[in-house]
Amino acid sequence: MQENRTLLLIDGFNLLSRGYFATAYGKTEDQLYKSSNGVYTNALRVFFQKMFSLVRTKEVTHLAVAWDVKREESSRRQKYDFYKATRGELPAPLIMQYEVLREVLDKAGVKQLSVPSFEADDVIGTISTLWSANEFGSCYIYSNDRDLFQLLNERTTQIIAGRAGETHYTIDQFRLDYGIDSRQWVDVKALLGDASDNIPGCPGIGEKTALPLIQHYETLEGIYEQLEELDPKFNRCRKKLHAGRESAFISKELAQIICDIEEFSDWTHEELMYSPDHDLLKAELEKLDLKIRIS
Repeated sequence: MQENRTLLLIDGFNLLSRGYFATAYGKTEDQLYKSSNGVYTNALRVFFQKMFSLVRTKEVTHLAVAWDVKREESSRRQKYDFYKATRGELPAPLIMQYEVLREVLDKAGVKQLSVPSFEADDVIGTISTLWSANEFGSCYIYSNDRDLFQLLNERTTQIIAGRAGETHYTIDQFRLDYGIDSRQWVDVKALLGDASDNIPGCPGIGEKTALPLIQHYETLEGIYEQLEELDPKFNRCRKKLHAGRESAFISKELAQIICDIEEFSDWTHEELMYSPDHDLLKAELEKLDLKIRIS
């Protein structure tokens, strides 16, 4: 057991896109910050500032940036074509900064992880699970994606950015807030769905009903095993549960984070050691006219 190790897993596109839209709000593309070489930098500045700040404040020893594959290449989308089908095209300046960021991180030796057919959530889920199981130390997940609540445990904390600052969301706080364990979060999502990912859930079941159902029956499967003897306080939603059975189970399949990607079966923690080339990083940031503290 090595308690002095600290892993930071960054949901790459979650941070980059939030940085982009926060700094692009109310602006046209020609009003966005650019380097003297014409490279858009508004999202890059946010990303690098946050990454280096987290490395310093959390005394990070291991780090990885996780990326999604293209939407149409994910196994979920290939099986269910409606999944994330409502999402629009990304702005060109954001795509440009994504490409620049990946190139800079690669040159500097900052580990980036992307696995064909899997999403960033699955990569983060697999690595954080392996890290926790081996008791390497603390793990911080930086993302505003609440699907990742599934991964919270005694060693894994999610850092969520908000208007009033950042929240370090622990498993204890999750249990206090929801009255369930983190592994049951997917069952709540199965009932509620997720409009941002076009996951349907169980039509007609809202927040006031979904969580109490899981608190009472523990899992989606538990609800349907006892549907004919449903507790009287849930009688009003019996018909909705009957009608939405297939949709709910598909939604659980889509919402479930995969934590055993085979490509990481021989993974070792040394692969994620954070030891970037600071001189190269500084030079790359200077090319982008970004003055950011990197250590």
